[in-house]
Amino acid sequence: MRDPDAPRLPSSPGFWRSPLRGPRFTSVLGLVLLAGITVLFVTGLVSYAAYNPDLSPVNDKTPDKGILGFYLFAWPTDPHWLYRLNQGVHVTLGITLIPVLLAKLWSVVPRLFTLPPARSLAHALERISLLLLVGGALFQFVTGVLNIQLDYVFPGSFYTLHFYGAWVFFAAFVVHVLLRTPTALRNLRHLREERDDLVSPRPAEPTVSRRGALWCVGGGSLLLFATTVGQNFDGPLRRTALLAPHGGGDPGSGPNGFQINKTAAYAGIDAAETGRDAWRLVVTGRTGTVRLRRDELLRLPLYSAALPIACVEGWSTSDQWWRGVRLRDLAALVGYDDPPDVFVESLQRSGAFRKAALRANQVADPRSLLALYVNGEELSLDHGHPARIIVPAAPGVLNTKWVARMTFGDL
Repeated sequence: MRDPDAPRLPSSPGFWRSPLRGPRFTSVLGLVLLAGITVLFVTGLVSYAAYNPDLSPVNDKTPDKGILGFYLFAWPTDPHWLYRLNQGVHVTLGITLIPVLLAKLWSVVPRLFTLPPARSLAHALERISLLLLVGGALFQFVTGVLNIQLDYVFPGSFYTLHFYGAWVFFAAFVVHVLLRTPTALRNLRHLREERDDLVSPRPAEPTVSRRGALWCVGGGSLLLFATTVGQNFDGPLRRTALLAPHGGGDPGSGPNGFQINKTAAYAGIDAAETGRDAWRLVVTGRTGTVRLRRDELLRLPLYSAALPIACVEGWSTSDQWWRGVRLRDLAALVGYDDPPDVFVESLQRSGAFRKAALRANQVADPRSLLALYVNGEELSLDHGHPARIIVPAAPGVLNTKWVARMTFGDL
């Protein structure tokens, strides 16, 4: 039966009775999040820079970013696995931290209901930062998980929402860290916990120790890690990534049997328009326009490169062997000895990144190809037949499939 003397309001100190809550328990979780979220924020900014958003409006989903884009730089092509590593860490770590985040939020719930709302200026700042921190964390983690599961149920562009949400969240995070870190470190140094607003004045009987609770949180994170990290690898290990997307559609087997994010059917590609008689590659530059059939491309010098595909959702492939015409050789066909930027357009008629821009350094890299073959076989339709872009270290969406037109020059 309910204790008639029990507080009925969540703002009452005795309302929250779990004996697990306490400053040391919260501090351990907070310090784990301090390290993990800092890595998430940095890898998220690096991931955004990889799109070269200042190069062309088609690459930029946050055109009003202003000073928030201060860190942007020309994305390099070396090492060729750079984006694969960065995005793999970002997504895998984000999922792994979910139990820690939930435990941390649970541990500080009493503070959300503390009255009066502000006892001093410092306390008011802490409360505001806490509200923004909780709301921002839930928003960033929820939209991130939905995105990697390809469930776009949120309004607007994921890139825009996640970008601005990250800055709001991280600003609140920095303020909260500055206000709380001295106390957190002091709590960790003490063998006996201080009494504060997280310690219940009338705790219930414990069913697990605080150390056991931390082991439970760590075990949950380890389980999520084990069922996510496999998306970064090929072979049997990928099948262990039960909670992560393996790419869209079944790639089948054989040389083209590696992950696909967007199938030809999903993109609305008609096999008839990619056929020998219908398809032409239109290349435009300083000296005019050249139209090339696929068999004419095959008569140009062909080169090979071993490059992975890495997607923003976190999954990636190992290196695949691509063979095709160098982008810098196509630039030379239309009058550029020194390769410039290029604007690439797909046969795909709608959807994000059906057009993309690549920087001059990406065009000039000898491994950057208009690929015609992969692993010794013609590209399948789902992998971009008759021709696709493949560039070292570039996000998957910039490796345009079903290429129809390439325009070289200043963008």
